[in-house]
Amino acid sequence: MDLLQRLREKSPVILVTGFGSLESAVEATREGAWDFISKPFKIDEILATAKRALEQPKEKEDVQIEKIISGAMVGSSPQMIELYKEIARVALTRSTVLILGESGTGKELVARAIHQNSPRKEKSFVAVNCGALAESLLEAELFGHAKGSFTGATGDRRGLWEEADGGTLFLDEIGETSPAMQVKLLRALQEGEIRRVCSTNTRKVDTRIVAATNRNLDEEVKAGNFREDLFYRLSVVTLRVPPLRERAADIPLLAERFLQKARQNTNRENLHLSGEALKTLQVYEWKGNVCELEAAVEYAA
Repeated sequence: MDLLQRLREKSPVILVTGFGSLESAVEATREGAWDFISKPFKIDEILATAKRALEQPKEKEDVQIEKIISGAMVGSSPQMIELYKEIARVALTRSTVLILGESGTGKELVARAIHQNSPRKEKSFVAVNCGALAESLLEAELFGHAKGSFTGATGDRRGLWEEADGGTLFLDEIGETSPAMQVKLLRALQEGEIRRVCSTNTRKVDTRIVAATNRNLDEEVKAGNFREDLFYRLSVVTLRVPPLRERAADIPLLAERFLQKARQNTNRENLHLSGEALKTLQVYEWKGNVCELEAAVEYAA
């Protein structure tokens, strides 16, 4: 990193590392690296990247981004390195982000990493599962309600959209929302303002929206189940979290992380994973992804 600070003043720098992580990708971005590549790499990849770097204008705005403290995301596979770089690049922007991935891949961890590396990190990160609430409850939960709007509403109440003002609101399982709810979400995104249930007043809010789904929203739009205009509003930047079967090289790192947690839970420091056990874990399909792996390690412990 010290060398990078000196070299970047003269030419674009491509940083190659044997220790790919979200922290190193964020730090490389913060220090002005043009790109970040993890070993092992292909020569053609390096040449193509260098060619693109040399074609860029000489002056490039420095990216100021705080180094992440928490190491919640684990993995150094090429797929995860690309995801780390995308997180580092998008964190500073105000853009709405749509995170795609199967259940159990860690989409909320990606959303939290975006927030923690953004200028909004001192404000709230608020998460809501859109598929866990009925439409009327979800509307009140997101936008709040006015006094007397329903039985038991003895006063005005702020919704989660307002709670996240200045920060980030994570809409998990956005694909589960009803058409009527999608209209309300679209208006809030377009206007940057919300209206509490049974209130005539609107409120301006500065809330960044990060959404996630395990559904194929392209197909949902074609089938008429999801509004096309809302889809485009949400997918200004789209990130894909790879399933565990596509990054089997990360399984030993993840398994060791989960085993360490299991050691603490069981108070048994002598637990370890044998070479045969790791091989078995790496060839299994893991339909439940990282969540299933964590449960399997805990069960074994």
